[in-house]
Amino acid sequence: MTELSGSHVLVVGATGVLGAELSRQLAAQGARLTLSGRSREKLANLADELGDAVVGSVAADLSRPSGPADIAAAVYGRELNGVVFAAGVVAFGSAMEVDDDTLDELMLVNLLGYMRLMREVGPRLARDSFVAQISAVVAESPTAGMAAYSATKAGLSAYGKALTLELRRQGVRILDVRPPHTETGLATRPIAGEAPKLPRGKDPVAVAERIVTAIRDGERDLPSSSF
Repeated sequence: MTELSGSHVLVVGATGVLGAELSRQLAAQGARLTLSGRSREKLANLADELGDAVVGSVAADLSRPSGPADIAAAVYGRELNGVVFAAGVVAFGSAMEVDDDTLDELMLVNLLGYMRLMREVGPRLARDSFVAQISAVVAESPTAGMAAYSATKAGLSAYGKALTLELRRQGVRILDVRPPHTETGLATRPIAGEAPKLPRGKDPVAVAERIVTAIRDGERDLPSSSF
């Protein structure tokens, strides 16, 4: 069991639909939060909503070289008991047609930014802390028309598996989360291409609840079939 009450958790991607809901539910469990996202306005609104549960916030863009370091700097000087990585962008289109700018942003936001962030904060995670990385069902089932996006999510899962081994002696638990399509609105805001017709997705409130339960109960793997 992971005790969330009184713990300090960094939520990256807190301004997204799922990230915001995870922040709400972690706060309801008594966690103290440092929030990160691209939008200062959305961060301020979420911080106002959550009140005293928020101990800090930082507007940062993972696609920029300084983004991961800016996020890490926001938690210096305070014990860190958990990280939730819920940031991400999506793109649609044939693997033969995706341009370099799209590939770069997908890799930077979905994978490289997280790797750089963990390089900064991983060594400072307290014993018995956790990292919950939000991947996607496409990490399990790479999808045509989403090859580049699928690759970034599969890379995220692979990175988490290696982190599990590297941080085990430090007492840090990695939880790899691969939810099915969820109604976060992300598919309506692609950085390139247009989403195909998708079936109705999962409720983000229910998805967040399942993730927080997994964090609390000490789970290490949360495949799409768990939702």
